[in-house]
Amino acid sequence: MARLFGTDGVRGLANAELSPTLALTVAASAARVLAAHDRSHRPVAVVGRDPRASGEMLEAAVVAGLTSAGADVLRAGVLPTPAVAFLVADTGADVGVMISASHNPMPDNGIKLFASGGHKLPNGIEDEIEARLSATAEGTAPTGAEIGRVTDLDDAVERYVDHLLRATPQRLDGVRVVVDCANGAASTAAPEVYRRAGAEVIAIHAEPDGININEGCGSTHIDGLMAAVVEHKADLGVAHDGDADRCLAVDADGQLIDGDQIMAVLALAMSEAGELSDNTLVGTVMSNLGLHLTMREHGIALRTTSVGDRYVLEELRASGYSLGGEQSGHVVLPGYATTGDGLLTALRLMSRMAATGKSLASLAGVMRRLPQVLVNVPVADKVAAANSQQVADAVADVEAELGDTGRVLLRPSGTEQLIRVMVEAPELDVAQAAADRLVGVVSVAS
Repeated sequence: MARLFGTDGVRGLANAELSPTLALTVAASAARVLAAHDRSHRPVAVVGRDPRASGEMLEAAVVAGLTSAGADVLRAGVLPTPAVAFLVADTGADVGVMISASHNPMPDNGIKLFASGGHKLPNGIEDEIEARLSATAEGTAPTGAEIGRVTDLDDAVERYVDHLLRATPQRLDGVRVVVDCANGAASTAAPEVYRRAGAEVIAIHAEPDGININEGCGSTHIDGLMAAVVEHKADLGVAHDGDADRCLAVDADGQLIDGDQIMAVLALAMSEAGELSDNTLVGTVMSNLGLHLTMREHGIALRTTSVGDRYVLEELRASGYSLGGEQSGHVVLPGYATTGDGLLTALRLMSRMAATGKSLASLAGVMRRLPQVLVNVPVADKVAAANSQQVADAVADVEAELGDTGRVLLRPSGTEQLIRVMVEAPELDVAQAAADRLVGVVSVAS
């Protein structure tokens, strides 16, 4: 049977693959596993959600599951994923549960679990929880006073906003920003914290109705933000996804500033301030070659991991680094957050603008983003294709032609019979031609 937990919790079509029964069972199993690991007190859980309609149903199921297993619940309501992670640490809770499918369409939903301290749940604990789903619960279910209690955490957003303001090194007075809240979890917190930090804020897609989350807006549909920044003559735009753990930006001319460019700006700022641990940035194998070249030019090491914020987080924690992230806009600052936090990222980016007096285009211009072509190639056997000598020879030929000016990456999909072919080169037509050659070889290699 396939593993229930993916790289970002449990996801599926709400009320289908992700049913209230499954949500209740996962929550109850999590409470029992945590209780087994620490019998000194009854577990406490923070539960939050994004505003999609199915979140109301799944929140009720999760709360029922937790309390039925003897855990007390602090119900935080609608707020960003990183806020739940923060509140787990801030309240001393044993676990956090975020009900969200992030940037996925509204019909989907998901359950993401955080361990004590607000860190992602280790794989081993996820495996224990999953094992308990089909096992008979040991002992008798709690009754009477042993059943968990529910308390509404009415100041959840305020506590999170105060935390973000403490992590913002520079007032944002004079900065005009358009923020696209994706009609999601950031719709209240993002405009509030940017205004309190001193910025002039124009909020768009900040009226969630349970149905419109991520619908033609947010970090996966950025054209509307580009137009709004130009229309309002703003200094920048900030785009969040449905649960606000990522941030992309737009400069004053309406040009996209992606996660790699944001990390370049923050890495240089932190290096200059002596805050970049071991003068090292953590990215993924998909980070643009332009980021590699920029970091090398400024004497900053760039460590790369597999694709996924889980792997970036593992490397940051294992090595004690202070900045990492992904091209998609997941940026992690471990000194201030235990997971990717789009609002924190935006605040630090705008702080750099305010501190230097430079435009976002000028700051991001330190990195030249090389043209990147990515093609998903269907194959009969992804393992055979990935290990093919014919493919290896073709990759070597392209790498030799590109030299230090380009890069090739081939990797099998984790979930489908696909080989992902990525080529970067100084010019788009060079990258496209090289990718087309490799696609042709990969297609006949499995």
